Amino acid sequence: MFKPYRCCGGIEVNIVYNGKVATLPDAMTIGQFIQEKGFNPNTIIIEHNNRLIKKDDWSKLVLQENDQLEVLRFVGGG
Repeated sequence: MFKPYRCCGGIEVNIVYNGKVATLPDAMTIGQFIQEKGFNPNTIIIEHNNRLIKKDDWSKLVLQENDQLEVLRFVGGG
């Protein structure tokens, strides 16, 4: 289902991240992207190309050119 992670040797990858174009310095998994951005994985959900992605699959799915990624945070309040 998912392509295994494989580095592309420094080829930049452009994605749409929360509605804005973002350039990644190399191919990376969703898990690596989340870690690089400093998100707490326990307080977010990920939508990739209009599909919710299970946390168990973040390390398996490699971001590719023109992918759309939405990172949604849980917010508490009262």
